[in-house]
Amino acid sequence: MEEKHILDSGERREFASGAVRDIVDGKGRCDLLPLDIVGEYLGEFKPELMEIFLSINSFARGVTDKRSIFKAINTFCCLTNWSVFEMLLEVSKHYEEGAKKYAERNWEKGIPAHCYIDSGLRHLIKWADEWDDEPHDRAFVWNMMCLLWTIEHKPELNDLAYTEEYRITEERGIE
Repeated sequence: MEEKHILDSGERREFASGAVRDIVDGKGRCDLLPLDIVGEYLGEFKPELMEIFLSINSFARGVTDKRSIFKAINTFCCLTNWSVFEMLLEVSKHYEEGAKKYAERNWEKGIPAHCYIDSGLRHLIKWADEWDDEPHDRAFVWNMMCLLWTIEHKPELNDLAYTEEYRITEERGIE
């Protein structure tokens, strides 16, 4: 079986931290979807996906802590039939490819939290729809892991609209 690789448009967006990612224009903003509604809708025919969407929604709204993202990852691993260790090895390939594409530890420079939810959900949707243009399974988990790392190690990049810090910043008009 041919190994899938991360797609690259060749165009980058750069963040204030110096981190870079592929452009997002034209890909949609999955982080703006009403995740609770989408989750409930998906539950009609894919209950496992419903659980993942609702877990991410709970986290993004500040209702639960990082355990809800762990739950989303664990549920996804069950869907892919990955053991925890297989998942870690698969995701390590994504870190390796990302290091070649951008630079080692580029993501640690700092990328806003919503970017990881946006990209992660896009990969989850593509995986569920059986797109085979890149490794959407490991890309989903990579984004969720980077989201958690960012929230824990760079809390100033938690720009999720439901966090108290974000609301205060928006009210004051601070960027």
